[in-house]
Amino acid sequence: MVPFMSLRPNREQAGDTASLRLSLPSSLCLAVRDDVREPLPTIQPLGPASRASLSGQPDPYDKVYENMQDKIQALIDKDEIRNLRIRYSHLLDGNRIDALDQVFAANAVVEVTVGRMEGLEAIKAGLKDAYALFDRDRRDHYPFMHPIANHLIELTGPDSATGSCYLIDFETASKSDPNPLLLLGLYADEYRRIDGAWRITHSQLDVVWPTSKAPPQSKGQA
Repeated sequence: MVPFMSLRPNREQAGDTASLRLSLPSSLCLAVRDDVREPLPTIQPLGPASRASLSGQPDPYDKVYENMQDKIQALIDKDEIRNLRIRYSHLLDGNRIDALDQVFAANAVVEVTVGRMEGLEAIKAGLKDAYALFDRDRRDHYPFMHPIANHLIELTGPDSATGSCYLIDFETASKSDPNPLLLLGLYADEYRRIDGAWRITHSQLDVVWPTSKAPPQSKGQA
């Protein structure tokens, strides 16, 4: 807790230099000089080596960082892309699969443990089947949870990007094994801006754990 302090200013003149001093405990002495007008330091832009991609090469769309406006737009784009994965988890886990047109392009391709789904309607149908398989308690919400982490995004053009993020998949429905951890995986995605909105155009899930390529307990996961 900060000790009691008086915010009543005290002005002490020393020649033509004025100093504004707050009445603070000696351990928290603070002085603000009103005669100092030093220029702000120049902030140097990051070099290409600081923006290396997953491949170890500079970002192929490096020109998005050439000026402040482009930097801000890049941050906005990456935030919108990052929200696609967050929205996907909430819509899938909350059984709002019909709203996945907010996430995927109409011609999107999704490759998961049970195979390849092409087109938005096929993706919705496949995820509904997976949901029914895991909703053993018939709660109609959250039979599994898909937290994601370490989402790395690279802009590859004005309207295209790639990204990868970790998946920690939990199974919350009743089962004989009390351990809720279902699998650990990695999403590799491709994104495009379509009619002004970012969408996933291709997604592939690589199951890292369990080590089996298609373990029985991961059936239907996406």
